[in-house]
Amino acid sequence: MPSELALNWFFDFLRFASVSTDPAYRPHVLDCAEWLRARLQAIGLDATRYETPGSPIILARGPQKAGRPTVLLYGHYDVQPVDPIELWHRPPFNPIAKDGFITARGASDNKGQIFAHILGIEQTLQDKGDLPVNLIVLVEGEEEIGSPNLAPFLAAHRERLACDVVVISDSSMVAPDHPTFTYGLRGIAAIEVTLTGPDHDLHSGIFGGAIENPATVLARLIAGLHDKNLRVSLPGFYDGVKPLASWERRAWKKLPMQEADLLRMTGAPALRGEKRFSPLERIWARPTAEVNGLGAGYQGEGTKTVLPSKARGKFTFRLVPDQEPAKIIEIIEAYFRTHVPPSVRLELSPGHAGEPYLVDPKAGFGKAAQKALKRLIPGKKVALIREGGSIPIVSDFKNILGVDTLLLGFALPDCNAHSPNETFPVSHLDLGLRLNRLLLEEIAKAGPQASS
Repeated sequence: MPSELALNWFFDFLRFASVSTDPAYRPHVLDCAEWLRARLQAIGLDATRYETPGSPIILARGPQKAGRPTVLLYGHYDVQPVDPIELWHRPPFNPIAKDGFITARGASDNKGQIFAHILGIEQTLQDKGDLPVNLIVLVEGEEEIGSPNLAPFLAAHRERLACDVVVISDSSMVAPDHPTFTYGLRGIAAIEVTLTGPDHDLHSGIFGGAIENPATVLARLIAGLHDKNLRVSLPGFYDGVKPLASWERRAWKKLPMQEADLLRMTGAPALRGEKRFSPLERIWARPTAEVNGLGAGYQGEGTKTVLPSKARGKFTFRLVPDQEPAKIIEIIEAYFRTHVPPSVRLELSPGHAGEPYLVDPKAGFGKAAQKALKRLIPGKKVALIREGGSIPIVSDFKNILGVDTLLLGFALPDCNAHSPNETFPVSHLDLGLRLNRLLLEEIAKAGPQASS
């Protein structure tokens, strides 16, 4: 279990309301960045704060020696908004440890996981005065808004950030006490749609039937995104989708997370999705079209007989190898432009995007990662999975630095990331500490040549 001092430091980290998407929280984001820089400096790394047009990037380095592999450890200190605040059992930035779990916004995503790595680095330096690899630690504050300033930073500092492999812990284990190696991620393409009918809200009795309701138009457009089998109906959407390998389908059927577990974690009355695919296949290896938010008309208590002027929808499309986000955005925009009637005006605002990612888990430093996981939890077979979420910067690391990423998350699937009452197991601070030490040892044994 973590020491009382380590737990106090972690609570200090969690108290920063480092919400990157809302400018009102910018002072908290800046304070969090400086706290993190000071903490990395205090454990014995050379830590520097780099300003960007958005949130600062913290870069730290351990002792550097020739002949050792260089590992870039990535994390993020920004967090999601806390809404709906009324569903939290306690203030989201006032962390508490109870019944073996820490509850706070950012506890799992990503402060708990990157902080556990920091604890591992600190312990190794205290015990040995050195690290087994040349280590670079990069922690940014804009992951939750698509990391808009990270790719330019990587490009500007390419030589200084040269490495053999990237390590990220920003995902989940497939189940408690089950070592997990994530070798694939879905990509993402986001877009906001605004439909405008009349130039102001109208009396629905006086004008209803003559003026088209933009909320109704939006509802029809949303309904047209899927066919009766819940397959995305946009022409060309599935072009380039890489089919699942047969070994993946066999392996995923044996994992300790199946339909009953998904129902328990979500509270949904039943599972439903694209036909001919299992729930895990739908989550990890099939693309989706999702409505993330809707707004139109009167939202208060009771009735207001209004025909709204505007209707807005926020959409994200999760993508799989080998779909291209830019091409998917073109397909999405074409769908809306084709199907919007002349009775409303259409405004399209593309948001952040990220490419899907897939790597051979049995090649390169993947072997070292699996050895570390086997040592971390002996007697358990390592689960090889993909992740339904998106980490767009993984593709940036590949495209700009030319290296693959080891995705070794140790949050739990039901940690409520992005939702109220986010949690992180207290014991996983120690689990992540040990993973850090074992992983760096195994990467050191593999040597720089493992990246080739």
